[in-house]
Amino acid sequence: MFSHDRIWAAIDALAARHNLSASGLARRAGLDPTTFNRSKRSAGDGRPRWPSTESIAKVIQATGATIEDFTTLMAGKGALDAGVLARRSAVTVPLLGFAQAGTGGFFDDAGYPVGQGWDEIQLPAQTNETAYALEVAGNSMLPLYRDGDVIIVAPGASVRRGDRVVVRTRDGEVMAKILQRRTARTIELASVNPDYPDRQFTVDEVEWMARILWASQ
Repeated sequence: MFSHDRIWAAIDALAARHNLSASGLARRAGLDPTTFNRSKRSAGDGRPRWPSTESIAKVIQATGATIEDFTTLMAGKGALDAGVLARRSAVTVPLLGFAQAGTGGFFDDAGYPVGQGWDEIQLPAQTNETAYALEVAGNSMLPLYRDGDVIIVAPGASVRRGDRVVVRTRDGEVMAKILQRRTARTIELASVNPDYPDRQFTVDEVEWMARILWASQ
């Protein structure tokens, strides 16, 4: 039966068969790396989202599989243990250099990763599935983050005063700051590095703001 759960399970099984995460499979097929993220499998109101026939055709072609192989995986045959699949799909997130984040084409309007220029990084299995990683460049974020550190960002997480955040302005400037104050009109940010000034923006000047979960140092 072509059920929502079985089609997604077949995609996960096909990725695992080739030692790939779901995002790695999408990249191999020339798709947006977030195409098969678990967050994309249901709508905000809980309604199921189905993968497109085009995306299925592309992953079948990219892996050298056949439609018969895919339907076999849909039937639950030839797939790895569900626990193994969950561990593999949960530990890989998109990775981008911090400097690249200021250029266009890597984020949607809500700050989620899109486009084809992302690398990947393996993280602990408990990492938020919608998270992504940014590699710090330069010393503007000392003493908290050094050049080469990787910060893990969650665009869907709630942001409160005192949280460390990544902010992208509508002018394409990307920065890591501490949320000092947010009103209906303005966003005030404290600098991580005392040698750099605090910043204040109107709400309209900020494209998105996402909370930093943790840093790999």
